[in-house]
Amino acid sequence: MSALKNFNFTQEYTLENDRVLLRPLALADVSLLEKYVTEEPDLWSYSLVAIKDSADLENYIKDAIKARIEKTAYPFIVFDKLTKTFVGSTRFYDVQLTFATTQLGYTWYSKKVWGTGFNQHCKFLLLQFAFDQMKLDRVEFRADNNNKRSIAAMQKIGCTIEGVLRNHLPMPNGSRRDSIVLSILKEEWNATLKTNLEVQLK
Repeated sequence: MSALKNFNFTQEYTLENDRVLLRPLALADVSLLEKYVTEEPDLWSYSLVAIKDSADLENYIKDAIKARIEKTAYPFIVFDKLTKTFVGSTRFYDVQLTFATTQLGYTWYSKKVWGTGFNQHCKFLLLQFAFDQMKLDRVEFRADNNNKRSIAAMQKIGCTIEGVLRNHLPMPNGSRRDSIVLSILKEEWNATLKTNLEVQLK
């Protein structure tokens, strides 16, 4: 069945399990996330957008919502059910339903959930939605090639490294980053990765 018939940018999708809840990102969420700009500024070390204050965060969220309206992205705010706290954001972007592909990224979480298995819960829900609900054939991931923590997290959920785009994108400090490209294909998800990731959640 076509991905075009299984996904609607205007619908309010909520993804959840016993650990995490993801709901559509809204402009009002600035107040829920702004503390991370001041309290955990190094979360943005590898960001392609300079985020130094609440105004920057508001523009970041506005851009994400604008992309959803333009039907190229679908951003979520992420809620940790254990601490009953909103702890970050993630999104599908460069969504190409005609070609049954998307990228999954713009992901960041408070350090409070690092190393707790939280990312695996989020990624399982997102990938399950992408492959089983949206009926996509490919989910792509990109990161700064220096961001070893992010790369390791993507490999842990089963991503395959495809290569590096050299001098790919400009950084806020005026330098350019090399972007590593990884992916998961529908066949891989169905064959082993879905089950493997489910095991990590236990």
